[in-house]
Amino acid sequence: MRYILRERVKAGIAHARKEGRPHGRPDTAQQKAADVRKLHRQRLSKSEIARRLGIGRKSCGASWADTLERNRAWNED
Repeated sequence: MRYILRERVKAGIAHARKEGRPHGRPDTAQQKAADVRKLHRQRLSKSEIARRLGIGRKSCGASWADTLERNRAWNED
């Protein structure tokens, strides 16, 4: 019984992908990365930034890490 459900879910996902519809959770942290950087420049903590933007604290850290990595790459060139 369970395998039938699994097959139907996989078929539905494959059908959606074929039609070009997105699947999975949206990257809300990536969409708000600019806001995270802006608030970070204002010296707010990760917890406060996460509260204000409605995202997880770890997501703020990931946005920071991505920004720091880009800055390092930019400075090395």
